[in-house]
Amino acid sequence: MDMKTLIDKLEATRDLTDGEFLALLTCTGEDMAYLAEKARDLRDRIYGKEVYLRGLIEFSNYCKNDCLYCGIRRSNGNADRYRLTAEEILSCADQGYELGFRTFVLQSGEDLWFSDDAMAGLIRALKDRHPDCAVTLSIGEKDRPAYQKYFDAGADRYLLRHETADRAHYEKLHPADLSWDHRMDCLQSLRDIGYQVGCGMMVGSPFQTPECLLADLRFLQAFQPEMVGIGPFIPHKDTPFKDSPPGTLTDTLRLLSIIRLLLPEVLLPATTALGTIHPTGREQGIRAGANVVMPNLSPRGVRGKYLLYDNKICTGDEAAECVNCMKARMESAGCRVVVSRGDHPGYRKGDA
Repeated sequence: MDMKTLIDKLEATRDLTDGEFLALLTCTGEDMAYLAEKARDLRDRIYGKEVYLRGLIEFSNYCKNDCLYCGIRRSNGNADRYRLTAEEILSCADQGYELGFRTFVLQSGEDLWFSDDAMAGLIRALKDRHPDCAVTLSIGEKDRPAYQKYFDAGADRYLLRHETADRAHYEKLHPADLSWDHRMDCLQSLRDIGYQVGCGMMVGSPFQTPECLLADLRFLQAFQPEMVGIGPFIPHKDTPFKDSPPGTLTDTLRLLSIIRLLLPEVLLPATTALGTIHPTGREQGIRAGANVVMPNLSPRGVRGKYLLYDNKICTGDEAAECVNCMKARMESAGCRVVVSRGDHPGYRKGDA
């Protein structure tokens, strides 16, 4: 079966054999262009040309974990640590609302300084100020009662990258006190509670093989997340993987297109990491089938401190104040930014 026939089969059936997926993960040139065209067309049939903005508020770079790839890992003594106050976080959201954002993503390391009650209070305060907005959390692994408390306070979505669906690979990327099983249990708890759930993985992370990516695709196929966040692995100078080669733009774009065909309605970001490895990375991500971008709403003074990887873009077009620049970028990719919560088409809050 030639590659274009494989792509047509994936679009029609949302499934391939293991061997066919592995073949598709190597496509290049005209075949990859055809894959991207199919992914764009499918996205456009569902979402039109709309791209959704998410206002990212990185409110703490403290983390209790020591993941081997991450620049804010616990043992990195060179990280310049910070925490925003609740009022600073709400001020970021207020500014974002005026700029047209209708989803706010509260992201941090796993910082135990913020208790579950404090997070719930912050969510309620944000929802009281902006009841027409969605609140997305990206604050790591918690127990189910904590997830329930956030949901009851008004949180709508939760982003928790699974990182890799291959247990052995996971154990090579994380210290022994972190568990692949617990990560998967967390994702299932989020789904059971009724969140719109986002997962995802790094592309080109150390020790990743085509079989690892195949396992990721099978996991996405089974779990059916509302969102999938993928981006290229980028090494950080203060981690054990500082000398590892980065993931590539090509591999990431290919996977974006495959995921769009596998999960047609998925909310799929063109990530900051894509924009970091290539000046037009996010535009290329949109052309590959993505439909979400996440400009940074964090105060300027801390944007350069939330460094999960080296050379992260955190000024200029990445600054949320330059929304017009982002709109122009998306228009150059054939899409338009809209003022919308941008929910998954099949989602109703409270549906489990």
